[in-house]
Amino acid sequence: MNSAVDILILSNGPGELATWVKPVVHELRRQLGDDRAQVRISVVLSPCVNASGQEAAIARRYPEVDRVQAASHFFPFLLWGRTAENWDWRSQGVVLFLGGDQFFPVVIGKRLGYRTVIYAEWEARWHRWIDRFGVMNAQVCDRIPPKFAPKFTIVGDLMAEAAPSSPSPSSSSSPHPLIGLLPGSKPMKLSLGVPLCLAIAEQMHQSHPEIRFSIPVAPTLDLPGLAKFADPDHNPAIAQFSWGQAELVMPPQSNGLPYLKTPTGLHIDLWTEFPAYDLLAQCDLCLTTIGANTAELGALAVPMIVLLPTQQMDIMRAWDGLPGLLVNLPGVGRWFAKQINRLALRRIGLLAWPNIWAKAEIVPELVGQLQPADVAAQALTLLAHPEQLQQMSNRLRQVRGAAGAAAKLVQIVVAALKEASEPTPRQR
Repeated sequence: MNSAVDILILSNGPGELATWVKPVVHELRRQLGDDRAQVRISVVLSPCVNASGQEAAIARRYPEVDRVQAASHFFPFLLWGRTAENWDWRSQGVVLFLGGDQFFPVVIGKRLGYRTVIYAEWEARWHRWIDRFGVMNAQVCDRIPPKFAPKFTIVGDLMAEAAPSSPSPSSSSSPHPLIGLLPGSKPMKLSLGVPLCLAIAEQMHQSHPEIRFSIPVAPTLDLPGLAKFADPDHNPAIAQFSWGQAELVMPPQSNGLPYLKTPTGLHIDLWTEFPAYDLLAQCDLCLTTIGANTAELGALAVPMIVLLPTQQMDIMRAWDGLPGLLVNLPGVGRWFAKQINRLALRRIGLLAWPNIWAKAEIVPELVGQLQPADVAAQALTLLAHPEQLQQMSNRLRQVRGAAGAAAKLVQIVVAALKEASEPTPRQR
């Protein structure tokens, strides 16, 4: 590179910032140096349904980043190219997509005259207009037209870069097993997920009181809000599991973590640090809903049981397009929700991302009218056979993607910068 350049990173939610942006900006500085007069890194955030409102503050804490714009100012930038602080832009640069809508780098790259690079975890789009793609695995490449194949490079799983390399899932310093409970982050999942997970924990606690339990709290939730899903006065779905309730306990800061306490004396620790990789990496087993959390656990090689309870078919209304409109209609929406979800379950395939990538059930997936005692029994059987947990962990490592994803993605960015600095035939 013969001149100063800008690297503009587009991202959105707290998960993307922690697992994608953080390792990439560190690697950008490692490969390109810390001279801000030569390489300037800017982060522009777009709106995200999972946002906590703290994303800009999180990005500003990364010392490798020079400038950050919050999501609230995104659309004026997308539509008219104006940032809230009237940033200047160098003549050469790269727009690097690390979260949001893949259409955004098409528009912004065109306006700035920059090369565009997308990191694609599950699906790559806009092949014709994007210059280069770094993808997690070969399955992403399998779905692209052959003529665009030269634009694609398999780099591996960025989430694995952000995860701690140790300890392994089975190497907790405590002699007592640790179970992670991941009931979800949105009300639809939490209304069933919280009482189901706590009811399972109580079943396990009755016969094995030495087992420890912890919930990594999503950054979009506050603790009183989470506790409401364990309160029958606020969450009628609790009755579906013949379970009781739990109350939030907030000890003094110097006296341990906050926790949920049930009348039987069970304590479920609440872990508010995000991302919760230090906690999850110590778990012997996790009970989790479907979603991106299965990808995170897979990247950490943490054994898991994936739960999809169907006790209340009408509450699952997170559909796109026409189904989404129908299930949210006043009056008849609940009926549509039940019918659409029943049809979806008949056609359902693999649910957990590691299973989807492997095209095989590496981790158990339990779907239906789940009963806490049955799930607890299956979890206890796994804990009693650590060799099965280790086998599950080993298979998760095999499918999570190649190592060194951040370094490989940055090499793509460097190549794009070099292309941008080369004179075109007309300039020659």
